[in-house]
Amino acid sequence: MNTIAIIGGGASGMMAAIIAAREGADVTIYEHNNSVGKKILASGNGRCNIINTTASVADYAGKNPHFATYPLQQLPFSAFETFCHSIGLLLDVKEDGRCYPLSNEAKAVLIAFKSAVAEAGVEIFTEKKVTSITKEKEAFIVVCDGEKKSYDKVLIATGSEAAPQLGATGDGYSFAKSFSHTIIPTYPSLVQLHLNSKHPPKMAGVKTFAEVTLIIDTKSILKVQGDILFASYGISGLAILDISQMASYALMKKQRVTIAINLLPHFDSQSLGDTLEKLFVSVPHHTLETLLSTLLPTKTLPCLLEEARMERSTIVSKVTAKEIQKLTHLLQNWQFEVTDTHGFKHAEVSGGGVATAEVSNKTMESKLIKGLYFSGEVLDIVGRRGGYNFNFAWASGLIAGKEMGK
Repeated sequence: MNTIAIIGGGASGMMAAIIAAREGADVTIYEHNNSVGKKILASGNGRCNIINTTASVADYAGKNPHFATYPLQQLPFSAFETFCHSIGLLLDVKEDGRCYPLSNEAKAVLIAFKSAVAEAGVEIFTEKKVTSITKEKEAFIVVCDGEKKSYDKVLIATGSEAAPQLGATGDGYSFAKSFSHTIIPTYPSLVQLHLNSKHPPKMAGVKTFAEVTLIIDTKSILKVQGDILFASYGISGLAILDISQMASYALMKKQRVTIAINLLPHFDSQSLGDTLEKLFVSVPHHTLETLLSTLLPTKTLPCLLEEARMERSTIVSKVTAKEIQKLTHLLQNWQFEVTDTHGFKHAEVSGGGVATAEVSNKTMESKLIKGLYFSGEVLDIVGRRGGYNFNFAWASGLIAGKEMGK
């Protein structure tokens, strides 16, 4: 009998278990949490953005993002949808490619996968911590809570350190290192950012639509639009999560990271300047603070005007054309130095991990150790926000499951 140990009962681990067991293998999942799939339950604010129909290698980062190409090709959306139907899970596809369970509850995804794992005859050990994995001749010895068990093949699907409150650890990296695999330095991704400024705490709680430009050293790298949310530590929001992978990676490399915020992205600079000039003429007796309150959240105004070195109580008729130009520029290019991320505890995923140069993307098997496999977030592949990380988890789990099940 072909015996397989899967370390980690997350998305990729469960997918691999189902596929390998359907091939006739004897599969065991080891999960140190009290239940499998805890990150699935927490994803998408409890809705689970399960996959993205538009996924391509352009949506991933790592030393070699192209590692993701073959796995993605093996699991196009049509194939994933067919698989989901086979386990009783119906999907709701949005216009932008994001996809959710039809029930709009992450719980539905976990129920379907857990049921499929059970029906496939997979044994699950929960609240069982694997402390070591070694290879003796042709067998892998898995030590869990002091007990040794022998397997023909092992899949490391432990995920990353992101969200330790959900039980995430770096154990997979330790297991990989014990087999001489290289670990690319890890960093938080899809995470909030800390800013070197006295203003964010004063604006905490302000949520607004903006355009955010990521500047690394002196070069503009990425520009996105979406919600931003000021916080006591700095800034959050969907637009910030979208730039956070590149920002976090640059911080790890000790590069200078800055964000430029355009608070009024629906205007170009000329039309905004013209609009302000007309407003100033229309209400000459208003104060600057009163006039700007029609354009921006009120809690931002004192900070913005302090940054512009303009008094809130200044009567509009006394503002010069040069000051209007300065204010226009600041409204569309308010810059903040990024000093740190909000850490792994608040990150949705992690960049870095097991070096993909040492793993086959056709089989997910180690190039160093026959019978050792890797899948999901433990590898040095990280996706954008929008279901892309689940996308790679399902795809890499599928390939590993097929290969191990042979």
